[in-house]
Amino acid sequence: MTEKLSENELIQQRRAKLEEIRKKGIAYPNSFRRDSLSADLQQECAGLSKEELEEKSIEVSIAGRIMLQRIMGKASFITLQDMKGQIQAYIRSNDLPEGHYADFKTWDLGDIVGIRGKLFLTKTGELTVHADSIEMLTKSLRPLPEKHLGLVDTEQRYRKRYLDLITNPESLEVFKKRSQIISSIRDFFIRHEYLEVETPMMHSVLGGAAAKPFTTHHNALDMDLYLRIAPELYLKRLVVGGLERVFEINRNFRNEGLSTKHNPEFTMLEYYSAYADFNDQMNFIEKLFNDLTTEVFGSSVIEHNGQSLDFSKPFTRVTLKEAVSQKLSVDPSSLEDRSFLLETAKKLKIDNVDNLSDGKLLFELFEELVESNLIEPTFITGYPKDVSPLSRSSDNNPLEVDRFELFIGGKEIANGFSELNDPEDQAERFHEQVNQKSAGDEEAMEFDADYVEALEYGLPPCAGVGIGIDRLVMLLTGAQSIRDVLLFPQMKSKG
Repeated sequence: MTEKLSENELIQQRRAKLEEIRKKGIAYPNSFRRDSLSADLQQECAGLSKEELEEKSIEVSIAGRIMLQRIMGKASFITLQDMKGQIQAYIRSNDLPEGHYADFKTWDLGDIVGIRGKLFLTKTGELTVHADSIEMLTKSLRPLPEKHLGLVDTEQRYRKRYLDLITNPESLEVFKKRSQIISSIRDFFIRHEYLEVETPMMHSVLGGAAAKPFTTHHNALDMDLYLRIAPELYLKRLVVGGLERVFEINRNFRNEGLSTKHNPEFTMLEYYSAYADFNDQMNFIEKLFNDLTTEVFGSSVIEHNGQSLDFSKPFTRVTLKEAVSQKLSVDPSSLEDRSFLLETAKKLKIDNVDNLSDGKLLFELFEELVESNLIEPTFITGYPKDVSPLSRSSDNNPLEVDRFELFIGGKEIANGFSELNDPEDQAERFHEQVNQKSAGDEEAMEFDADYVEALEYGLPPCAGVGIGIDRLVMLLTGAQSIRDVLLFPQMKSKG
């Protein structure tokens, strides 16, 4: 209770200072213009001696938040933080108009201020702005977290991301890297002649993935709608229409649980290319990851949880059956025996398996036994047809489809396949999905008659891929939770 009262007292003191500022003029001015940023100045002046810098007589205007203060009698130092880093300022009473230094001494950590002055090097060699003009721009009414600790409470970091970004440079760097990763991906696709598009966020028919949806109601149309779980069926309609290479980076929504790997809204890259198959897309992804890591991180080798991941080499490729049989130390043919699949699943305490198809049983075993152990970049292929309702059937095995998933660091990063473009086959699979939904499968798709009609006009041979941007950022930045790479993750109400 004492700590809370102490904070309240600090807030009251700051409000009293704000009232004094109001009496003297405009409390929140917007006339100051900076012309320089901290990191740019550090780079520009790197290597200059104290004498060389003095001779250049560089005048600058800087602005930012006060993060450190050393208040002394008639001369003080403060450190300002801007969008690129921090820089020190030297404030001396004799250099300012009368009364300004006295006002300055009432400033608090967290205040946002503007300073004009000349660059110099201190005795310790730190680049500093010698102020000849200072201005309060925004009074901070609440104290920042303790400067030596930062914002360390995990829940508060997520709920008050603005404080996390102010006080934790590591968190700020993650989100800068996230932006660079997305920009690099976008540039890569544009260089390869893909067209960026936007498709609807509200769908009248549930489809594109196996997931529980969020539902809403459109009052004017008096109809229920779903927040999209995937853009797939709309993107493939565009390929039918002649947009032969398309991509979208946008949000999907799935009404599922929260975990270190799941958030109900998340960002996906999804793209499609006509006249390509799933093998072409695996090759394309290898090039994407090599270019992305080299451009953003300066190397195709990334350290992840103490292990080096090299994206310049071809990724491992193994079938789902091979991966499971290797883990169980059995011949792959054993996985064609339903009794063996059931017995193994029950030994692993996987729930509700008796009514699952053979393909779904095999898939459950893969998720339980193999997925988390796939650390090096690995493409898993040979997926069962009954867990892949939108994928083209394999020419070599009618029970499998031309599909892959990419796993890195024990997490699924991408899912891709040669697209099913046979409208009659697609209609049959939609009917099967409807039957599964009637039997209680909440994640099954609905019958999308309009999409089947689009296929009847002709979808060229094509292949598509979805890549989870949030998990990709986790992988490349070393973040341990998806909440660490989402600016505003979903949180339980404080109630």
